[in-house]
Amino acid sequence: MAAYGLYTHIRSNRRRSVALLVGLFFLVYVLVFAGALLAESLGSDTPLDWLLRAAAADLVTAAPIATAATGLWLLIAYRFHQRMIDAITGGRTISRRDDPRLYNLLENLCISRGITMPALKLIDTPALNAYATGLNEKQYAITVTRGLAERLDDAEIEAVLAHELTHIRNGDVRMLVIAVVIAGVISFFGELVFRMVFRSGMRWGGGRSDGRRGGGAGFAILIALALVVLAWLLSIVIRFALSRRREFLADAGAVELTKNPDAMIGALRKIEGRGELPAANSAIMEMCVDNPRSGFADLFATHPSIDSRVAALVQYAGGRDPGPIALPEPGAETDAAAAGPWGEIPPPESGEPGGDAPRPPQPAPLPGEAGGRSGPWGPAGA
Repeated sequence: MAAYGLYTHIRSNRRRSVALLVGLFFLVYVLVFAGALLAESLGSDTPLDWLLRAAAADLVTAAPIATAATGLWLLIAYRFHQRMIDAITGGRTISRRDDPRLYNLLENLCISRGITMPALKLIDTPALNAYATGLNEKQYAITVTRGLAERLDDAEIEAVLAHELTHIRNGDVRMLVIAVVIAGVISFFGELVFRMVFRSGMRWGGGRSDGRRGGGAGFAILIALALVVLAWLLSIVIRFALSRRREFLADAGAVELTKNPDAMIGALRKIEGRGELPAANSAIMEMCVDNPRSGFADLFATHPSIDSRVAALVQYAGGRDPGPIALPEPGAETDAAAAGPWGEIPPPESGEPGGDAPRPPQPAPLPGEAGGRSGPWGPAGA
């Protein structure tokens, strides 16, 4: 089935994403080579060219093991990633009985477009955010926060759900989960390399009693450390690049599904700065509609800014930008609903139900009035 959104850009994005994933996998072998170079250099006093050749031979030997380890990591993520995410965020699967409004919005959206409905999950937090997860149709799920369900109107919630459905249909969710897993492998191997270096202490050198290094082992260690740092930084940049690019396309896909750019803009403006999930790690926040933890520079931002996303929707979808939206604090809506049309309802007067003091004097009823004590021929009982 064709993906939703801007089709030409989506195809181009998929090709670039596959290339980036291949690059991530390549970084695993870079780390293996760096580890082999360190292993050959520690305690050695041989020339640099010999150490490089020995490390390359070790890489050829270790490559199948590294490939199998990465594949095993991916298999674990394939089977258990949703459980791990739910355990971290507290997400729980809900049915129509649990939240008929939210469930019906997602179901109607899927039925209208012939989309297989993913599982619907809810996180009990006042934050405003949502994300999609899964690697196949049996695993796909959309998770929203309680704050988002309570503080967005139906059209805005529908736009957010359409945004996440677009991520699923465009393959973004599968791509990002795999990227996060491979980046985790890189971080794991990188940490192992640094532990090996720092635990070796002064035992790096060998062959000289005065502690000075001979040959090219010192240069080899510096090269290996530089490769580790470079691989780690590139894995972060690649993950962030995957996250940023896909958000624009998911916004466009949401508008195409709902035919309502203003709803998507309104949802983004309400979510802006209110999406922090304290229990979630950085990998989960990368999957969200908005990530307020974005870095200090554009290169290290996992998401494009809300302003840039809204500007794109205004320019290409004809939406209207209301600007930043101020929302009342959670619970303020309930207080306002309890107030009357002229402000807060005062407490009951004394003498009324719930009061204790006597009521003010009431005028005497006219003869013949209901509740009066005089009948048509004089006072009652006279």
